[in-house]
Amino acid sequence: MDNILEMKNITKNFPGVVANDDISLDIRKGEIHALVGENGSGKSTLMNILYGLYDADSGEVFLNKKKVDITDPRTAINLGLGMVFQHFMLVDTLTVAENVILGSEPARMHFINYKKAVDDVARLAKEYGLRVEPRSKVADISVGQQQRVEILKALYRQAEVLILDEPTAVLTPQETEELFQVMNNLKKQGTTIIFITHKIKEVLAISDRVSVLRRGKLVGTKNTKETNHPELAEMMVGREVLLRVEKTPAQPGKTVASIININVRDRVGTHKVKDVSLDIMSGEVLGIAGVEGNGQQELIEAITGLNRAESGEVLLHGKPIHKLPPMPIKKRGVGYIPEDRHKRGLILEYSVADNMILGLHSQAPFVEKFLFRNEKAIQENAQKLVEEYDVRPPNIKQLVQTLSGGNQQKVIVAREFSRNPEFLVCSQPTRGLDIGAIEFIHKEIIRQRDNGAAVILVSAELDEILSLSDRVAVMYNGEVSAVLPVEKTDERQLGYLMLGGDAQKAEGDVEIETAAE
Repeated sequence: MDNILEMKNITKNFPGVVANDDISLDIRKGEIHALVGENGSGKSTLMNILYGLYDADSGEVFLNKKKVDITDPRTAINLGLGMVFQHFMLVDTLTVAENVILGSEPARMHFINYKKAVDDVARLAKEYGLRVEPRSKVADISVGQQQRVEILKALYRQAEVLILDEPTAVLTPQETEELFQVMNNLKKQGTTIIFITHKIKEVLAISDRVSVLRRGKLVGTKNTKETNHPELAEMMVGREVLLRVEKTPAQPGKTVASIININVRDRVGTHKVKDVSLDIMSGEVLGIAGVEGNGQQELIEAITGLNRAESGEVLLHGKPIHKLPPMPIKKRGVGYIPEDRHKRGLILEYSVADNMILGLHSQAPFVEKFLFRNEKAIQENAQKLVEEYDVRPPNIKQLVQTLSGGNQQKVIVAREFSRNPEFLVCSQPTRGLDIGAIEFIHKEIIRQRDNGAAVILVSAELDEILSLSDRVAVMYNGEVSAVLPVEKTDERQLGYLMLGGDAQKAEGDVEIETAAE
């Protein structure tokens, strides 16, 4: 099969780091080519060079055997390249069709021909199996549908090569399956796809070939059918990676946190959490499994003070905390890893050092008399945590917004875990992270458990729930339908319960605590 694209000897330096180090990559026409590596390995930088967002310090790009000079995204688009970014670039107040044609509007008598735009978008959507309504406002459609709009934007501009940057990071498992169907449809129509990811399971499921980057260098390219999960993991990280968490049996102690008949409504008044009761003991991880949108996030917000419960109680060592705001809850020994690290976990415009003290920034030793900052204590704290938690690059003065997603998450984990919380709330702690960062965070969660913390874990990844949890609570439609010992359940049974299956009819000889109990 002929190469449609070749990148030769690409090098790109940023201050203090070589992002791409003499990388040569070839992409075959009509293939799905996965580009994988840890966060910060150089994947997105390489594709940003291809799309004209960055200038390479050296190297060449060939498209259909011809050398091209891609200086900006407009040039890339004119050459038949399209890119769908992890964070979508859509105008919420416009319709799907208006977003697709924006900047390339069909005109009639100097006016935009909106009917033609709708017809063109509908035709493209049907041709490639992209189910989306052209007249719907972007603000009113799901995240998965918004991603299809981004793909349609590229196809409308006649992209031959489509770059998908971490396309599954914001999708539910069901939406991921639909995306893979779309990718296969695109491939059948002759579109070449470069699939940037760090999820090896997805690479093995969808790609034809896979190239692995590590710390800015190309480690190698494999035919997907000729490789496997352990080999790719070792190529990505540079060592053998534990694909399942090693842990000793839990030694649960006293009840640390009690959730008693909690009811929560969301910000528009919908009843999202319905009479939920749970106990979490020291020395255990209680996993909460459920299809996203079944009340898990609203429950976590009620526990951490981000949203007020309509009724019910949250007790910490028998004392109520459900009416307290987040800061006093944190000071009572509750650690929190939020689902959205940008919105809830970090101040992106602050340095690594300042983000390391959030929540304790007004307390000793980080402030002195008259509330002056103790810069020495702040820097010593940050330097210790950066080294202990392997934050890269280890520059405590660097703005946290310049770090990769995995290293941003390590800043949050370092800050929360270093305080030795008695009650640790982890919501999607490894979402969007690479396999090395996932392994690290999993080990840290188990270390907290073994140090006596009571841990509650919400995750959309059933592998993660089954690996880390000692007990699993299943949420469906805002209710806890069952609580199961992890050693006596599996993905199949959890999936049955997550979709509303009757706990009493779940197959297998399993001890199940129902909500009524």
